[in-house]
Amino acid sequence: MDAIVGAMLAGGDVALLDRQMDSDHHRSVITLAGPPEAVGEAAVRGAGRAAELIDLTLHQGAHPRMGATDVVPFVPLRGVTLEDCVRIAEWAAEQIWLRFQIPTFLYGAAARRPDRRDLENIRRGQFEKLRRGVASDPALRPDFGEPRLHPTAGATAVGARNFLIAYNIHLSADDARAARAIARKIRASSGGLPCVKAIGIWLPSRKLAQVSINLTDYEVTSLETIFDAVEREAAALEVRVLGSEIVGLVPRQALPADAEHRLRIENYRAERILENRLAQALERTPPFSAGPGR
Repeated sequence: MDAIVGAMLAGGDVALLDRQMDSDHHRSVITLAGPPEAVGEAAVRGAGRAAELIDLTLHQGAHPRMGATDVVPFVPLRGVTLEDCVRIAEWAAEQIWLRFQIPTFLYGAAARRPDRRDLENIRRGQFEKLRRGVASDPALRPDFGEPRLHPTAGATAVGARNFLIAYNIHLSADDARAARAIARKIRASSGGLPCVKAIGIWLPSRKLAQVSINLTDYEVTSLETIFDAVEREAAALEVRVLGSEIVGLVPRQALPADAEHRLRIENYRAERILENRLAQALERTPPFSAGPGR
């Protein structure tokens, strides 16, 4: 990961806002910010370095994945629009194919097909299923590249979206069944909370279950609402909520008062707040207008 982050930062004009790794998910989240063109170029360089270092044929993890660089979202922060981020995503997706022969799929606001707006529709079946079916199924054809995956780096989803909060809640369960049942209850696709995506997984290193959540609009559904819903569902299944964690960064406005204790956030610190990291980056670099990429 040092080498991949180094490749991203090699061109200058971008700031590293956050870097987080998890051995059970077997996944890293890198958050960059900078001017649109610089962030796009940094993401492309990172994808190329990841392709050199990560072999998906040898990779396993609790979190779904289809590429060594699995997903690259561009998010408007200051001075750019979502439409600007769509243009960056289209350019970066094409460059990842042209430079490294990694096929790419456009998702979110950059999607060219309605069924590809949601990332989970593209990634369903993961690297192994996509590798088997991409050549024969027209529905799986990438937006950039030939209908085949890179042999070790797979495929990459590149998109544009507004800010997403990655949020995990941990349970005192003996396996993933309770977490999966709760995820089904709370996610929007099952009739649960709006703007909530969730899966249930088991964390071998910690010997506990996790409800892994993506919150796509915290102004519609709050972190408090999610936490309380999971706690209610857990109690009904006779398991306890042990705590929660933020993955990556979170906007200050999304956090309730006394967030660390109210949500029992295990990894809470000031550097988790987006505005704090952005202010620190601006102290060291000229003003920039777009980010982050993951």
